[in-house]
Amino acid sequence: MAQIDTVTAPLVIRFSGDKEKVVARAFPHPLGLVYLDLFWHLSTPDEAAHLIRGKLQGEGPWRVGDARIRVLGCAATDPHLQEAYLPWQDYLNQHPEDYPPEAQIREIARRLGCQVESGSDGP
Repeated sequence: MAQIDTVTAPLVIRFSGDKEKVVARAFPHPLGLVYLDLFWHLSTPDEAAHLIRGKLQGEGPWRVGDARIRVLGCAATDPHLQEAYLPWQDYLNQHPEDYPPEAQIREIARRLGCQVESGSDGP
């Protein structure tokens, strides 16, 4: 499928115990994986960036530690996650100028210690 840091679609992380969470982005980190909460850019990194420890594996879906990560499905596939996702989607559609561009997101990930290649910044 893809390297996890190139996926800009919302992701779902299933933690041990079957708890699931919709997240905005995820990036490889030397200790595992860093993910960013929805609305992460309206908060501070210590509040909105989280590390899951373990070896990152896969090309979608992915695994790290006891967690599994996949792309969020449609309302028919993931109806129980839409309550968290829809306000995020609405916000992005209504305030596109408030969300950081891809290059800035990747630079923030680098500052968090993530392994992000500079040649993959995209548009």
